[in-house]
Amino acid sequence: MMASEGQATWQVNMLPFRNEVSAHVEPYRMCSRCCMDTSDPEIKFDAKGVCNHCHYFDNNIVPNWFPDERGATLLEKMVAEVRAYGQGKPYDSIIGLSGGVDSSYLAVKVAEWGLRPLAVHVDAGWNSELAVKNIEQIITKTGMDLVTHVVDWDDMRELQLSFLRSNVANQDIPQDHAFFAALYNYAMKEDIKYVINGSNYATEGILPSAWGYDSMDADQLRAIHKQFGTAKLKHYPIVSFFDYFVYYPRIRDMRILKPLNYIPYSKAQAIDYLEKNYGWRYYGGKHYESRWTRFFQAHYLPTKFGYDKRKAHLASIVVTGEITRDEAIKELEKPLYTDNELAEDKAFIAKKLGITVEELDSFVSAPPRHWSEFPNHQNKMRLLPYINSAINKILR
Repeated sequence: MMASEGQATWQVNMLPFRNEVSAHVEPYRMCSRCCMDTSDPEIKFDAKGVCNHCHYFDNNIVPNWFPDERGATLLEKMVAEVRAYGQGKPYDSIIGLSGGVDSSYLAVKVAEWGLRPLAVHVDAGWNSELAVKNIEQIITKTGMDLVTHVVDWDDMRELQLSFLRSNVANQDIPQDHAFFAALYNYAMKEDIKYVINGSNYATEGILPSAWGYDSMDADQLRAIHKQFGTAKLKHYPIVSFFDYFVYYPRIRDMRILKPLNYIPYSKAQAIDYLEKNYGWRYYGGKHYESRWTRFFQAHYLPTKFGYDKRKAHLASIVVTGEITRDEAIKELEKPLYTDNELAEDKAFIAKKLGITVEELDSFVSAPPRHWSEFPNHQNKMRLLPYINSAINKILR
């Protein structure tokens, strides 16, 4: 959701309970407007063959997306608000920097707008050399201060293996949760109110909820580790439900700003801009700055669940008009991996996790499970409106 007049919102996602991984009972079908298809088990089509994702984009995102003059006005107001807040402080904001397109482009634009964020990079052990080089280029040329949080590898390995044994779809949760937990911890440590986020409607307007699960569900993270882990976590950063959904946004008034929704944003143009002006280099796919994420998105998900996340990313830029549906379909015809690339990534990941390639393959071939089969925070989410109402009364 998007707040009006440049105010940030805290993302709250209510996901429906389902008791098992959905079976594909309908014949294969692709949306007549974008490239989403029945690999999303919850997709629906209207009489003209247009999918529910396109309708959601038109009805819910377009009215709250301002890549135009109105956005320029809102952005100007946002930047002025952050600048005013930062007067007399070492930093006026905080920003996560992964080395990927969105975070890199946002970082350079924030610097060009004259803001003074603390940049935080979280190294979960899977960085590609190119991602590290990209971060160095951005920091050197913008002059930002950078703090790098290195996640304890024993903890990271323990969680990655626990999630592999659980057979759930979102195998990026151990990385993603650590990224956000560390970022918010530094925001609290430095007493920074504004978190600048690279999420955007232009390239992420479509993403089926059935393809994954909430990375910020600490209850599920702990439950999966308890069931499948073999050692205690010692230093892994975890954000509790209360901190993430109540304390940070409501009591500490921490605000998430998403300025890419206030400017015309094209990933292709962003890549060109970064390469020409900042010595940045593209790494080949969305979130492929992490070798683990490349393996997860390009092999684990499509092989085990039938989910090709390129479809959602491409559908997003089809509905925004950046590319045509035919261009998206041609892109989907390209292989996710070459045989050599897949073999290299398998060998690298297996060695780093301390298992054999055969064991890694066995995780991919094991029967999939749905997130709702494990303890989670969805009951707490249902209580959140009542919690917020009570806090409103206290804060009046």
